[in-house]
Amino acid sequence: MKTISTKSELQSRPEPLSTETRAKIDFTKRRLNRSLNTWRLLNLLRCSAPQMFSRAEVVGKWVWIQFQVEPPVAVRQRLAELGFHWNNVRQTWQHPCGTPALDGANYDPRKRYGSFAAVQMFN
Repeated sequence: MKTISTKSELQSRPEPLSTETRAKIDFTKRRLNRSLNTWRLLNLLRCSAPQMFSRAEVVGKWVWIQFQVEPPVAVRQRLAELGFHWNNVRQTWQHPCGTPALDGANYDPRKRYGSFAAVQMFN
């Protein structure tokens, strides 16, 4: 026979580490935006997210965006909706611009394909 304890046997859950609320991502927009080519993505960034456009770097056909410190949840949500993903190895947000890699590169794509600031495409 099972006895009922008066003390709760459940552990209380710890407080979340961050006080930021988890942002919602529109995955329909994300899927559509991941298929954009480099030119269309940069134009979208330039018009709808100029603060991200100013940080954008074109590496081969891909677009990378780096931050000195972790951006707020709202910025990460916006990047995800724009089709970017986080690359933990390179510590950058990357967009494949319609040409996703099948495997991770074990070389520096900047050296192989070259890179330049996105604003140069509009000068």
